[in-house]
Amino acid sequence: MQVAHVALWTADLDAAAAFWRERFGAEIGALYRSTRRPGFVSRFATLPGGGPSLELMSTSWLALAPAVEAVGWDHVAVSLGSAAAVDALAARCAADGSLLSPPRHTGDGFYEAVIAAPDGTRVEITA
Repeated sequence: MQVAHVALWTADLDAAAAFWRERFGAEIGALYRSTRRPGFVSRFATLPGGGPSLELMSTSWLALAPAVEAVGWDHVAVSLGSAAAVDALAARCAADGSLLSPPRHTGDGFYEAVIAAPDGTRVEITA
């Protein structure tokens, strides 16, 4: 058994797709428009190397609340494979203002930084 995909709501599907493509080299699938739920659209983002896909979802009725923490999923973690890759992406994100937490060694043994997708979704990047 394995996780097939994780779904993320976004207010701007194009910006979210561009974020995953540009930051992580994701392959972005075709746009899906639901005929059963008019206004619902999604695209799958598949990261290099396999693993679960990300379903990027948006809808005309989505109202994003400014909540920072709530019950439910908190972030997605993407392993970049090395501390140097974490440092490089963190530097790019610091330059454009999307770095939330700089690279650091955590108490549970990870080397990580936290960046923000265009709609504020937190993405943990790890070595």
